[in-house]
Amino acid sequence: MREFCEALFPGVVAEMLEDLEPSQAWEVLQSASASDQAEIFPFFSIHFQVELVDLIGRQPLSKIIENMSPDDRVDLLERMDPEHVESILRLVAQAERSDIRKLLSYPEDSAGSIMTTEYASLPVGITVQEALEQLRVQAPSRETIYYIYIIDKGRHLLGFVTLRELILEKPTNQLDSIIQRDVISVRVDDDQELVANEIARYDFIAIPVVDNQNRLVGIVTHDDAADVMQEEATEDAHLAGAVQPLEDGYIATPFFELAWKRGGWLVVLLGAASVTAQLLNYLETESTATWMVLFLPMVLASGGNAGSQSATLVIRALALDETKGKVSWIAWREIRIGVLLGTVLALLSFLVAHWMAGREASLIVTLTVFCVVAAGTLAGAMLPLALKRLGMDPAFMSTPLIAALSDMLGVFIYYGAASLAMNMISS
Repeated sequence: MREFCEALFPGVVAEMLEDLEPSQAWEVLQSASASDQAEIFPFFSIHFQVELVDLIGRQPLSKIIENMSPDDRVDLLERMDPEHVESILRLVAQAERSDIRKLLSYPEDSAGSIMTTEYASLPVGITVQEALEQLRVQAPSRETIYYIYIIDKGRHLLGFVTLRELILEKPTNQLDSIIQRDVISVRVDDDQELVANEIARYDFIAIPVVDNQNRLVGIVTHDDAADVMQEEATEDAHLAGAVQPLEDGYIATPFFELAWKRGGWLVVLLGAASVTAQLLNYLETESTATWMVLFLPMVLASGGNAGSQSATLVIRALALDETKGKVSWIAWREIRIGVLLGTVLALLSFLVAHWMAGREASLIVTLTVFCVVAAGTLAGAMLPLALKRLGMDPAFMSTPLIAALSDMLGVFIYYGAASLAMNMISS
């Protein structure tokens, strides 16, 4: 079992062990050394890690945590019971313990909560040869050494140099002559999604994290950024489907917790539908034509679908940070698209309504479909932008909620247009 843990890539070992019961997986894993255990452990899902923690004694668990990378062990400790964490930290070496407490102090979902403190750094006043010699000493305990950050005695970030540049440079040249001083960095309290987007935008392997005095406190690596982007995309997908985001994924989420997270949104949507029903009850009178009920689903679906399309596109554009400074441009674009789509759907609706209910009905349905599609398109785009401006998650404006709001608008326009048309005909 020890050879199995040592011979294969840690991720492959974790994938195979996760198919077993946690007790069986620990039977295999405890045969490996603490360093091998620490390499394998982060590849388990966080849910499986927590299950294993309940089986592992404090002493072996403290050794695993000591050997894990700072960001991975913080992810695990954040999910554990605070009392259990304190009992484990007492057995961890002082240096690691201080580092863990510092990382745990940063707000959840911030750059500080996903960064690692295992980065390569060098002082400025040395030669390339001296830099390479210092780097050889640091390399075994660093997560990545491709970017080497240049700092002063106060740990202020002055610039960086790549390992490639060091290797290609003459050994006698001064490090100061090859430093890239225009450093793109993030603040320790920046949102993790912003950090991941910055790494993706510039194709970085890692990005430095600084405090409010520009002191280097850590780095966020590309693998952690990929995890964040996957997590944020999953959260947006859940919200778009009117489901409260799941912390552990669909399979690992307990039955009643899953029902609660889905039921809450369903209650909200039921409330929105009941408002639509009340609006129908208020607007519908004895003089209302019977044919209006036939076309109500078509009218509501047109507005809801158009609004949902706009909301989906704008929410994704917000996630990719494409909308900065372009709110008025987006509004004007969606107005034009709404008019175009409304015209096309209104003409098609005219043909259907004229065939089924005659000229009077077709005119009312045509006007309503145009107004509902145009208004729904604009509302679907603007509501997520408004939530973003208020500091809320734009994905909260989910597709079903947009559809529900469009239904209310559609009912109001439909019966309002019908009432106006009938009054004009009767007069």
